[in-house]
Amino acid sequence: GDEPGYTQPLMYAEIGRHRSVRKLYLERLLRRGELTPEGAEAVLEDFKRQLDRGFEETKELAGRDPEPIPPSVELEPAPAIATAAPRAALERVVQTLETMPDGFTVHPKLGRLLAKRGQQFENGQIDWAFAEALAFGSLLTEGTRVRLTGQDSGRGTFSQRHAILYDQTDGHAHVPLAHIPGADGEPAAQPGEPPARIEIYDSLLSEYAALGFEYGYTVADPEALVLWEGQFGDFVNGAQIMIDQFIAAAEAKWGQTSRLVMLLPHGYEGQGPEHSSARPERFLQLCAEDNMVVANYTTPANYFHALRLQVRRPVAKPLVVMTPKSLLRLPQAVSRAEDFTEGDYQPFIPSGADGAAERLVLCTGKVYYDVMKAREGIPNPARVAVARVEQLYPFPEDDVRAEIERFAGRPVVWLQEEPANMGAWTFVQPRIEALLPDGARVQYAGRAAAASPATGSAARHAKEQEALLNAALGVGSATADDAAAQTQTRSAPV
Repeated sequence: GDEPGYTQPLMYAEIGRHRSVRKLYLERLLRRGELTPEGAEAVLEDFKRQLDRGFEETKELAGRDPEPIPPSVELEPAPAIATAAPRAALERVVQTLETMPDGFTVHPKLGRLLAKRGQQFENGQIDWAFAEALAFGSLLTEGTRVRLTGQDSGRGTFSQRHAILYDQTDGHAHVPLAHIPGADGEPAAQPGEPPARIEIYDSLLSEYAALGFEYGYTVADPEALVLWEGQFGDFVNGAQIMIDQFIAAAEAKWGQTSRLVMLLPHGYEGQGPEHSSARPERFLQLCAEDNMVVANYTTPANYFHALRLQVRRPVAKPLVVMTPKSLLRLPQAVSRAEDFTEGDYQPFIPSGADGAAERLVLCTGKVYYDVMKAREGIPNPARVAVARVEQLYPFPEDDVRAEIERFAGRPVVWLQEEPANMGAWTFVQPRIEALLPDGARVQYAGRAAAASPATGSAARHAKEQEALLNAALGVGSATADDAAAQTQTRSAPV
């Protein structure tokens, strides 16, 4: 019903005088003798008949009842899927990470680090990057292609991954995980093990283009583990169209599924508003109908199991992970070898405290380690139980309910670092309160609602962090109006 001549009268007058593309093309075919006038007329009449037939069919369809849109396929309970890896396979990965090719000159700092992998594995000091390498390597030995793309992903934004090594004499690259027996087309170490490839690329500075390509790759190769990593979590802003149009909605709109993994560094370390938040609230707002998984893990082992689960799920779903920054090197954020060979995926990690605790704190991600450290400084630390919601969506309702029932009648607190209008607070509040007795409310311990994700002042950040931790532990006082400690301890955000 629109009329382009309203605003472009001269252009569309010229277009109106121009002969149609069909007529021009027909004349060319006639001049070249590739079509006769009778043949051209027959083609045109056949096309018109097809259009008429299609138009009549639309009238018939209009009278039918519309077909129901199939619902999204529900996610199965994760513990039912085995994600542990054989110790022998992990030991093969460790050996590969430690072994350099003949004549390869590794950077001295990296050489010392890589030489300790076996010792770390045996001593239960497996950190985040090491756990990721074990996940990648174990999947490669099982025949699963692994593909990682992002800005500086080969080294890792925080110099933690080092999946690509560079010879210090001539600069040529070496990818250790490509040389696990069975990987990259090499002969398999065990009969029956198919070869698999690992592909690691540092992408251009266009999150929109890179994430869009990797999403398409997951559709074309649904059995591969495909990961896209934002250099910092907030960089994902540049790819918001891909998230809204495809990652969150494609299954509901077209039945198109994907196993894409998004790795988004997230955590409040006083580094300012630009590199603190991966905006988990945006992803949680898009969550419905089991359309994706959104998580904020606290242990390397749980990250390991999550990556293996992503491949083994019978139902493909995107996975969004708020990955750590400071936890990459935190001595407490390590896992044992047994956690990989015998453990499984944990959507929720209970506090482990006995029923004598006076309050239950629920949290997710890096702030768990902050509150545990702060708890050591209060009288009778055992009076505060701290549990971790590792998977925010789908929300682990049964696990959270069981933990709340263990502390029946005691206050339940949600702790987060983000401002009240960000992070998981508005998402988890109604879900937690649905598990509480009638009339009970979950308390909030976190920063006050704000326009910016974080303060730009390191000193102010530290005061805010201290206040929100004290609020979670039930010590001291916090005032939402205090600019130096913007923290609320109430049931709903301002």
